[in-house]
Amino acid sequence: MSHRIQDIPENDRPRERLLRLGPQALSDAELLALFINTGTKGENALQIGERLLREHRSLRDLSRMEPVALTSIKALGPAKAAKLAAAFEIGRRASREAAPRDIFLNTPQNVYEFAGPEMQALSYESVRLVLLTTKLTLMRMDEVFRGTLNECNASPRELLRKALAHNAHAIILLHNHPSGDPTPSDADRRATRRLRDAAATMDILLQDHVIIGSPSESRPTPFYSFREHGMI
Repeated sequence: MSHRIQDIPENDRPRERLLRLGPQALSDAELLALFINTGTKGENALQIGERLLREHRSLRDLSRMEPVALTSIKALGPAKAAKLAAAFEIGRRASREAAPRDIFLNTPQNVYEFAGPEMQALSYESVRLVLLTTKLTLMRMDEVFRGTLNECNASPRELLRKALAHNAHAIILLHNHPSGDPTPSDADRRATRRLRDAAATMDILLQDHVIIGSPSESRPTPFYSFREHGMI
């Protein structure tokens, strides 16, 4: 392959292919090339995109890198790294942007579809509290802690005060396992029981505790629902 995008036939260049066929027709490397824009000596933007995917395995893994870490990648630098980080963040925000209708979170599958894509992209464990109406539609979702539940020092009553402050009918505890395996730890189970018992004393429904993982061939369901497993 030539070291210059300009030497690729015009109809085969990423930008022209996107405008002609739509973004869904482009490969991951071609999409990256549009943000990288210019190459370096020995590599054009498309080749750089292909190398990033080889070195970092997937777009998901690349998107989980901190912006400062992106700047250390050969051929990126601060400007290109900032563009890539901004593109990944736009995708995350779009995935969680509320639709103009009520968002029903009455099933673990609905919870996963709402929050899964964003939380799967995180390289750290994020604990979130989801507040629900009487119809189990979304009121708000707040990150309450970063780190494992075993390290979390927020008591159940402190979490429930947030629900009381917003007059929420029900809550969902939600966190991710960056390893991809959503199997609950002993700390996850203890935290669920404590929150369930405390919620009952405040007449607030603990609708579920959902752990977000990642899909794999051996794991077709990329989440774990404590309600589905009879623990709530």
